[in-house]
Amino acid sequence: MVSKKKSCYNYRNRSFFYQWGKVYPLKANRKTAAGAPSCSGPNAAMQITIHQGDITKLKVDAIVNAANNSLMGGGGVDGAIHRAAGPELLQECLTLGGCATGEAKITMAYRLPCRFIIHTVGPIWRGGQQGEAELLTSCYQHCFELAGANKIQTIALPAISTGVYGFPKEEAARISVAQARLAAASKKNLTEIIFTCFNKESCQALEQALSAKP
Repeated sequence: MVSKKKSCYNYRNRSFFYQWGKVYPLKANRKTAAGAPSCSGPNAAMQITIHQGDITKLKVDAIVNAANNSLMGGGGVDGAIHRAAGPELLQECLTLGGCATGEAKITMAYRLPCRFIIHTVGPIWRGGQQGEAELLTSCYQHCFELAGANKIQTIALPAISTGVYGFPKEEAARISVAQARLAAASKKNLTEIIFTCFNKESCQALEQALSAKP
Protein backbone atom coordinates (compact mmCIF):
# COMPACT_ATOMS: atom_id res chain seq x y z
CA MET A 1 0.00 0.00 0.00
CA VAL A 2 1.28 3.44 -0.85
CA SER A 3 2.01 5.59 2.17
CA LYS A 4 -0.22 8.68 2.01
CA LYS A 5 2.29 11.35 2.90
CA LYS A 6 1.03 14.84 2.19
CA SER A 7 4.09 15.69 0.08
CA CYS A 8 3.21 12.87 -2.33
CA TYR A 9 -0.05 14.41 -3.45
CA ASN A 10 1.05 17.20 -5.75
CA TYR A 11 -0.67 16.04 -8.93
CA ARG A 12 1.38 18.27 -11.19
CA ASN A 13 4.43 16.21 -10.25
CA ARG A 14 3.21 12.86 -9.00
CA SER A 15 5.47 9.87 -9.44
CA PHE A 16 5.45 6.20 -8.63
CA PHE A 17 8.22 3.70 -9.07
CA TYR A 18 6.93 0.34 -10.23
CA GLN A 19 8.99 -2.81 -10.03
CA TRP A 20 7.96 -6.44 -9.84
CA GLY A 21 4.36 -5.85 -8.83
CA LYS A 22 5.06 -3.25 -6.14
CA VAL A 23 4.52 0.49 -6.15
CA TYR A 24 6.76 2.84 -4.20
CA PRO A 25 6.04 6.51 -3.48
CA LEU A 26 8.90 8.57 -4.87
CA LYS A 27 11.02 11.35 -3.46
CA ALA A 28 11.78 14.40 -5.56
CA ASN A 29 15.53 13.91 -5.82
CA ARG A 30 15.98 14.41 -9.58
CA LYS A 31 14.02 15.58 -12.62
CA THR A 32 12.84 13.31 -15.39
CA ALA A 33 12.31 14.32 -18.99
CA ALA A 34 8.68 14.87 -18.05
CA GLY A 35 9.61 17.47 -15.45
CA ALA A 36 8.29 15.19 -12.71
CA PRO A 37 10.25 14.03 -9.66
CA SER A 38 12.01 10.71 -9.95
CA CYS A 39 13.97 8.38 -7.73
CA SER A 40 16.01 5.25 -7.52
CA GLY A 41 14.26 2.25 -6.04
CA PRO A 42 15.23 -1.40 -5.68
CA ASN A 43 15.75 -1.49 -9.45
CA ALA A 44 15.44 1.75 -11.42
CA ALA A 45 15.13 0.08 -14.82
CA MET A 46 11.41 0.85 -15.11
CA GLN A 47 9.52 3.82 -13.79
CA ILE A 48 5.86 4.75 -14.07
CA THR A 49 5.03 8.43 -13.62
CA ILE A 50 1.74 10.29 -13.31
CA HIS A 51 2.00 13.81 -14.71
CA GLN A 52 -0.75 16.44 -14.85
CA GLY A 53 0.06 18.79 -17.68
CA ASP A 54 0.46 19.30 -21.42
CA ILE A 55 1.57 16.13 -23.22
CA THR A 56 2.84 18.16 -26.18
CA LYS A 57 5.58 19.70 -24.01
CA LEU A 58 7.17 16.45 -22.87
CA LYS A 59 10.72 15.69 -24.01
CA VAL A 60 10.32 11.94 -24.39
CA ASP A 61 10.93 9.47 -27.21
CA ALA A 62 7.23 9.17 -28.04
CA ILE A 63 3.85 10.50 -27.05
CA VAL A 64 0.55 8.76 -27.68
CA ASN A 65 -2.27 10.60 -29.44
CA ALA A 66 -5.86 9.73 -28.62
CA ALA A 67 -6.88 10.00 -32.27
CA ASN A 68 -10.03 9.44 -34.30
CA ASN A 69 -10.37 6.91 -37.09
CA SER A 70 -9.41 9.37 -39.81
CA LEU A 71 -6.12 10.40 -38.13
CA MET A 72 -6.76 13.88 -39.51
CA GLY A 73 -6.98 15.67 -36.18
CA GLY A 74 -9.92 16.63 -34.02
CA GLY A 75 -10.64 18.07 -30.59
CA GLY A 76 -8.99 17.59 -27.22
CA VAL A 77 -5.57 15.95 -27.10
CA ASP A 78 -5.78 15.03 -30.78
CA GLY A 79 -6.24 18.62 -31.91
CA ALA A 80 -3.59 19.92 -29.52
CA ILE A 81 -1.02 17.45 -30.86
CA HIS A 82 -1.77 18.28 -34.48
CA ARG A 83 -1.53 22.02 -33.83
CA ALA A 84 1.76 21.70 -31.95
CA ALA A 85 3.32 19.29 -34.48
CA GLY A 86 2.48 21.47 -37.47
CA PRO A 87 0.95 20.72 -40.89
CA GLU A 88 3.61 18.13 -41.73
CA LEU A 89 1.92 15.73 -39.32
CA LEU A 90 -1.37 15.87 -41.20
CA GLN A 91 0.46 15.27 -44.48
CA GLU A 92 1.99 12.06 -43.11
CA CYS A 93 -1.28 10.95 -41.53
CA LEU A 94 -3.00 11.28 -44.91
CA THR A 95 -0.75 8.51 -46.22
CA LEU A 96 -1.72 6.02 -43.49
CA GLY A 97 -5.27 5.19 -44.55
CA GLY A 98 -6.81 5.90 -41.17
CA CYS A 99 -6.73 3.63 -38.12
CA ALA A 100 -9.23 1.11 -36.79
CA THR A 101 -10.53 1.37 -33.24
CA GLY A 102 -8.24 -0.51 -30.88
CA GLU A 103 -5.23 -0.30 -33.19
CA ALA A 104 -2.31 2.14 -33.48
CA LYS A 105 -0.02 3.71 -36.06
CA ILE A 106 3.22 5.66 -35.68
CA THR A 107 4.46 8.87 -37.30
CA MET A 108 7.27 11.32 -36.87
CA ALA A 109 6.65 14.14 -34.37
CA TYR A 110 7.84 17.09 -36.49
CA ARG A 111 7.72 20.29 -34.39
CA LEU A 112 7.12 18.52 -31.09
CA PRO A 113 10.02 17.92 -28.67
CA CYS A 114 9.50 14.14 -28.86
CA ARG A 115 10.67 11.89 -31.72
CA PHE A 116 7.52 9.92 -32.53
CA ILE A 117 3.76 10.12 -32.18
CA ILE A 118 1.83 6.88 -31.75
CA HIS A 119 -1.78 7.40 -32.82
CA THR A 120 -4.39 5.09 -31.33
CA VAL A 121 -8.17 5.14 -31.59
CA GLY A 122 -10.00 4.39 -28.38
CA PRO A 123 -13.56 3.08 -28.12
CA ILE A 124 -16.64 5.20 -27.47
CA TRP A 125 -18.28 4.12 -24.21
CA ARG A 126 -21.67 2.56 -24.95
CA GLY A 127 -22.48 1.14 -21.53
CA GLY A 128 -19.70 -1.43 -21.30
CA GLN A 129 -21.39 -4.25 -23.21
CA GLN A 130 -19.97 -3.50 -26.68
CA GLY A 131 -16.42 -4.74 -26.14
CA GLU A 132 -15.17 -1.36 -24.94
CA ALA A 133 -12.76 -2.78 -22.35
CA GLU A 134 -11.23 -5.17 -24.87
CA LEU A 135 -10.79 -2.40 -27.43
CA LEU A 136 -9.15 -0.07 -24.90
CA THR A 137 -6.84 -2.89 -23.82
CA SER A 138 -5.94 -3.39 -27.47
CA CYS A 139 -5.08 0.32 -27.80
CA TYR A 140 -2.45 0.07 -25.08
CA GLN A 141 -1.15 -3.25 -26.37
CA HIS A 142 -0.63 -1.84 -29.85
CA CYS A 143 1.04 1.30 -28.47
CA PHE A 144 3.53 -0.69 -26.44
CA GLU A 145 4.17 -3.05 -29.36
CA LEU A 146 5.07 -0.07 -31.55
CA ALA A 147 7.24 1.29 -28.76
CA GLY A 148 9.16 -1.98 -28.66
CA ALA A 149 9.49 -2.22 -32.43
CA ASN A 150 10.87 1.33 -32.64
CA LYS A 151 13.24 1.03 -29.64
CA ILE A 152 11.38 3.70 -27.72
CA GLN A 153 12.62 4.09 -24.16
CA THR A 154 10.36 6.81 -22.76
CA ILE A 155 6.69 7.11 -23.67
CA ALA A 156 3.88 9.41 -22.52
CA LEU A 157 0.24 8.40 -22.80
CA PRO A 158 -3.00 10.30 -22.22
CA ALA A 159 -6.07 8.82 -20.55
CA ILE A 160 -7.40 7.30 -23.78
CA SER A 161 -11.18 7.43 -24.33
CA THR A 162 -11.94 9.14 -20.98
CA GLY A 163 -12.79 12.54 -22.51
CA VAL A 164 -15.66 13.03 -24.95
CA TYR A 165 -15.71 9.26 -25.61
CA GLY A 166 -17.01 8.83 -22.05
CA PHE A 167 -15.04 5.78 -20.85
CA PRO A 168 -15.22 5.69 -17.01
CA LYS A 169 -11.95 6.99 -15.61
CA GLU A 170 -11.52 4.32 -12.93
CA GLU A 171 -11.98 1.39 -15.29
CA ALA A 172 -9.80 3.03 -17.94
CA ALA A 173 -7.07 3.58 -15.35
CA ARG A 174 -7.13 -0.08 -14.31
CA ILE A 175 -6.75 -1.15 -17.94
CA SER A 176 -3.93 1.29 -18.68
CA VAL A 177 -1.98 0.36 -15.56
CA ALA A 178 -2.40 -3.39 -16.21
CA GLN A 179 -0.98 -2.98 -19.70
CA ALA A 180 1.84 -0.75 -18.44
CA ARG A 181 2.83 -3.44 -15.96
CA LEU A 182 2.88 -6.05 -18.71
CA ALA A 183 4.98 -3.73 -20.87
CA ALA A 184 7.35 -3.15 -17.97
CA ALA A 185 7.95 -6.88 -17.77
CA SER A 186 8.22 -7.61 -21.49
CA LYS A 187 9.56 -4.50 -23.26
CA LYS A 188 13.14 -4.33 -22.09
CA ASN A 189 13.79 -1.13 -24.03
CA LEU A 190 11.27 0.84 -21.95
CA THR A 191 12.68 2.84 -19.04
CA GLU A 192 9.77 5.16 -18.28
CA ILE A 193 6.03 5.20 -18.89
CA ILE A 194 4.38 8.56 -18.21
CA PHE A 195 0.61 8.75 -17.77
CA THR A 196 -0.31 12.35 -18.62
CA CYS A 197 -3.58 13.65 -17.22
CA PHE A 198 -5.67 16.68 -18.08
CA ASN A 199 -7.37 16.88 -14.69
CA LYS A 200 -7.02 15.84 -11.06
CA GLU A 201 -9.75 13.19 -11.33
CA SER A 202 -7.78 11.24 -13.94
CA CYS A 203 -4.64 11.49 -11.80
CA GLN A 204 -6.50 10.14 -8.79
CA ALA A 205 -7.92 7.22 -10.79
CA LEU A 206 -4.44 6.31 -12.04
CA GLU A 207 -2.94 6.60 -8.58
CA GLN A 208 -5.57 4.28 -7.18
CA ALA A 209 -4.95 1.78 -9.97
CA LEU A 210 -1.21 1.87 -9.39
CA SER A 211 -1.64 1.46 -5.65
CA ALA A 212 -3.77 -1.67 -6.06
CA LYS A 213 -2.16 -5.10 -6.12
CA PRO A 214 -1.69 -6.53 -9.64
